[in-house]
Amino acid sequence: MQIQLSDHFDYKKLIRFVLPSVVMMVFTSIYGVVDGFFISNFVGSDAFTAVNIVFPFAMILGGVGFMVGTGGTALVAKTLGEGRRELANRYFTMMVYFTIILGVSLSAIGIAFIRPVSYLLGADDELIDYCVLYGSILIGFTVAFMLQNLFQNFLVAAEKPKFGFVVTVAAGCTNMLLDALFVGAFRWGVVGAAVASGLSQLVGGVLPLIYFIRKNDSLLRLVPVKLELAPIIKAVTNGASELMSNISTSVVSMVYNLQLLLYFGKNGVSAYGVIMYVQFVFIAIFIGYIIGAAPIVGYNFGAKNRSELQNILKKSVVLMSAFGIAMTVLAFILASPLAKLFVGYDAELCDLTTRALRLFAPTFLLAGLNIFSSGFFTALNNGLVSAIISFLRTLVFQLLAVLLFPSLIGGDAIWWSVAFSELAAFIISLIFLVANNKKYGYFDKKSWHFNIRTAKK
Repeated sequence: MQIQLSDHFDYKKLIRFVLPSVVMMVFTSIYGVVDGFFISNFVGSDAFTAVNIVFPFAMILGGVGFMVGTGGTALVAKTLGEGRRELANRYFTMMVYFTIILGVSLSAIGIAFIRPVSYLLGADDELIDYCVLYGSILIGFTVAFMLQNLFQNFLVAAEKPKFGFVVTVAAGCTNMLLDALFVGAFRWGVVGAAVASGLSQLVGGVLPLIYFIRKNDSLLRLVPVKLELAPIIKAVTNGASELMSNISTSVVSMVYNLQLLLYFGKNGVSAYGVIMYVQFVFIAIFIGYIIGAAPIVGYNFGAKNRSELQNILKKSVVLMSAFGIAMTVLAFILASPLAKLFVGYDAELCDLTTRALRLFAPTFLLAGLNIFSSGFFTALNNGLVSAIISFLRTLVFQLLAVLLFPSLIGGDAIWWSVAFSELAAFIISLIFLVANNKKYGYFDKKSWHFNIRTAKK
C-alpha cells in the first residue's frame, strides 16, 4: 500500500518512506567517490589531487538545483496540504523551467572561468591541465545535475520516492560501469571519469523530466504555465540555506586544501580527498533523510496538524542521534581499510589518511541533528532560521576552526576542527528549536516526558 503524506507515521512507516531518498543521496554522493577511486588507482596521485581541488567548484554550481528543489518542495508540499493541487502543479512547473534556464547560464559561466578558478583554488602548473579537463567536462552537464538534485526532492513530494530510488540507482550504476570502462579499460584518465559522471547525471535528470511531462498517477505533473517571480523568489529564499550549505561545504573544502598544502603538502590534499568521499556518503544519509521527511513536515504544516509535527520531530531526533553514533564508530573502524582502498599504493600517504579519518570521525556525532534542524525549518517555510543555522554551521564555525586551530595547536588539529563546528551548530540549533516552538507547536513537553518515562520502564 502506498504511503501518503497525510498518514500517521510510526518508525516503520517513516523509515520506509524516507529510505528511497536516503539511498538516492548515497548513490548521488558515490559519483565523486567512484571517480576518485579510479583516478587515484589508474591515473595517479597528481590527477587525484587535481580532481579534489576542482570538484567543490562543480558542486557549487550543481547545488543550485538542490536549493530550488528544497525550497520549491516546501512550498509545493504546503500548498498540497492546503488542498490546492492545481496551484501546487503550477509552482512545481515553474521550478523546473527556472532550473533549466539557470543551469544553462551557470554551465556557460563555469566553463569560461574554470582555469582561473582552478589556479585560485590552489592548482599549480603540474595540476592545472587535469583541473581544466575534468572541470570543464563535468560542468558541461550542470543542467542535468541540477535537474537531478531538483527531482530528488520533488519525487518525494509527489509520493513517488521509490521511483526516485530507481532513477538514482540507474544513474549510480551508469557512473560506476562507465568509470570502469572509460578509466579502467580505455584509460581515458580524468576525461573518462568526467564523462562517466556527466552521463550518469543525464540519466538522473532526464528520466524524471520525461516522467513528469507524461500523464502519471503522482500528485505532481508539468502543466502549461508562465514564470511568476513571487513563488520563485519564495522558493529560492527558503531553499537558500541548502545552497548555502553546499557553497559553504565547497568553500571550506577549498580552504581545507590550501591549509593542507601548507601543513602536509600534496599528501594532505589526497588524504582529505578520501575523508571527503567518506563524508559525502555519510552526510548523504542525513540529507536523504531530511529530503524524505521534509514533505511530510511541509504537508502537516499546511494542514495545521501539530500533533503529527510533534511526532515527526521526536522520531527524527531519535533516528538522527542513532545514525550519528553508528557513523562515528563506523568511520573509526573503517579508516584503515578505506585508506588502503584509495591510496594503498603509498604507505606514508596511507598512514596519514588513516590517522586523519580517525581524528575526523567525531564530526558525524552531531552532524545529522544539525542538518535535520536546518531542513526542518526549510520544510516549515522558515528560510531565515534555516539559513542562519546552515550559514553558521557550514561556513562561519568551520572556517574559524580550520583557519585558527592548526596555527594555535598544530597541523593535526585541522582534522577535528569540523567536529568543533558541529558542536557549536548543535547549540545554535537547540536555541532556535526552543525559541520557535510557540509559533509552530512542534514540541510537546508532556509527550516527550511521557515517552522518556515509558522508555525507562
